[in-house]
Amino acid sequence: MSGQGSTGNVIAALCSFFIPGLGQLVQGRLLMAFVMFVLACALWVVLLGWVIHLWSIIDAAVWKNRS
Repeated sequence: MSGQGSTGNVIAALCSFFIPGLGQLVQGRLLMAFVMFVLACALWVVLLGWVIHLWSIIDAAVWKNRS
């Protein structure tokens, strides 16, 4: 079972809470993990990284595997 509220997605969301993009990496989504991490790092310079950080957590929590 994968989808919102599944154990895997909760773990991924917790990983993204600590490091943006880590949850996507745990889910095997390498490109999205890289994008989240780079955007969060770049925007933390102008104090807007928290937006990407929250987006990363929510994205990891609600992601559904299409296969």
